[in-house]
Amino acid sequence: MKYTSSTTEVPDAPAVPRHVAIIMDGNGRWATKRFLPRVAGHVKGVEAVRTVVEACARRGVEYLTLFAFSSENWRRPEEEVSLLMRLFVTALDREVSKLHANNIRLKVVGDLSRFDDKLQSMIASAERKTANNTRMTVTVCANYGGRWDIMQAVGKMVAAHPGAGDFTEEQLAPHLAMAYAPEPDLFVRTGGEQRISNFLLWQLAYTELFFTDTYWPDFSIESLDEAIASYQHRERRFGRTGAQLAEKTS
Repeated sequence: MKYTSSTTEVPDAPAVPRHVAIIMDGNGRWATKRFLPRVAGHVKGVEAVRTVVEACARRGVEYLTLFAFSSENWRRPEEEVSLLMRLFVTALDREVSKLHANNIRLKVVGDLSRFDDKLQSMIASAERKTANNTRMTVTVCANYGGRWDIMQAVGKMVAAHPGAGDFTEEQLAPHLAMAYAPEPDLFVRTGGEQRISNFLLWQLAYTELFFTDTYWPDFSIESLDEAIASYQHRERRFGRTGAQLAEKTS
């Protein structure tokens, strides 16, 4: 199923966000603060992922999208990048069976061609194994960038409509990396930074944003509930006035 962009059609605003997207920031700083190597923060961050996946599933969230590795993260020290890749492999090896047992589908989106053959094979195998699961979809964005996503979608759209001169949002949307999911209702960024950082640039147009100083390894069930509570107090107008919303609900 394809979902219409919120810029062309007003979507529902459910009390529990259907789709939560998270930038998991602060792993390295969490470790540095404790005089530990940065990789220790990334290892601890995997535990927080497990906690948040379980909590979202219990709360009825249908889609959870996690920004694990951006296309800009290759600029980090080579040793840290290598450790992150090994951690990705380890996490896939340990967690996929648990996701499958809990009826959770796993998707990995981004330019995966830069990963080695073993990691690409593990990703493909994990997606196949969980493809028919329906409780929740967990998407891991790896070597992903919002600008990359838009550009690759434009390329596919042009190829699908040879000779066309004008295009619409509806023609572009099916080619975005996450065309299978609705646009996020709630965006969370941990670690104290307040920016989007090239994440889901197209999809976040009308998403409610929540920033917290909490480092990702410390992001708990209570932290998730705080973010959802903040979302629930927002007035999601999508270009309409508050009076129009009041009239609709009266």
